[in-house]
Amino acid sequence: MKFTKDHEWVSLDGDVATVGITSYAAEQLGDVVFVETPDVGKTVKAGDGFAVVESVKAASDVYAPVSGEVVEANQALSGAPETVNAEPTGAGWFAKVRVADPSELDALMDQAAYDAYLETL
Repeated sequence: MKFTKDHEWVSLDGDVATVGITSYAAEQLGDVVFVETPDVGKTVKAGDGFAVVESVKAASDVYAPVSGEVVEANQALSGAPETVNAEPTGAGWFAKVRVADPSELDALMDQAAYDAYLETL
């Protein structure tokens, strides 16, 4: 699993990356009440907003950690947005993206680097 400074995580399986928000992000948001996942077939660019998560506190963009094509969206979140709080790095994933450039993953943090980053916040 790799992480961004915007608190997204990405897990690669072959050339498909599963993307979600970290436990830290879910805690900061508070109770998630709405999730908008990207459309299947949408092309995303690393760093661009591609999903939206709304909580009782705020609405936030979720940024694509890698470029590619959305091949699956987690439709279950529309009926159960609280899954993002309960299982942010599991069933609370947002989308699966076919990675266009695997080298983009090299710019992301591993768990140790992300944990160190959190200590600076």
